[in-house]
Amino acid sequence: MDLITAFVIAVGLAMDCFAVSLGIGTGGQVRDTRSKLRLAFHFGIFQAGMTLLGWLAGSAVAQFIGGVDHWVALVMLSYVGINMIRSGLKTGEDSYSSDPSRGRFLVMLSVATSLDAMAIGLSMAMLHTPVWFPSLIIGGVSLVLSVVGLLAGAKLGEKFGKRMEIIGGLILIGIGIRILIDHLR
Repeated sequence: MDLITAFVIAVGLAMDCFAVSLGIGTGGQVRDTRSKLRLAFHFGIFQAGMTLLGWLAGSAVAQFIGGVDHWVALVMLSYVGINMIRSGLKTGEDSYSSDPSRGRFLVMLSVATSLDAMAIGLSMAMLHTPVWFPSLIIGGVSLVLSVVGLLAGAKLGEKFGKRMEIIGGLILIGIGIRILIDHLR
């Protein structure tokens, strides 16, 4: 696979990471650089790792996961989105009880944004395409776009306050619904 093709695929896969990072950035809980990099790093690692896993898994496992991945993504993203909307409607409360760049929220978001990368990895296996180079590109682009989303979300959150938390929550739920609709077609 050439660099341009790998980059285009990576940007397509990283759009979910960007949108989720934008939504999280509006909440203001991921304030310090270390937390932002931790979240972005995990998004990148999960994107690259799920691509590799899809390539390694073969069609039997991928078909089973493909039957439920869209539902898992919808539930995870909706859960986080609803928390953000609730927080946006209340004054003086954070979207998350803890830093979303740690613990179960971090894992949930990382998995939810990277499930489609598994299908890309499976496609590469079926086409007998080497996976290491594209996986690195996918992970790197996801990391960079996640940082951009976090920074842009933070600026929007500062400017528009709690309303951006509501919009961020709606974005996360919308991404989950889009993933569901895409898979059901």
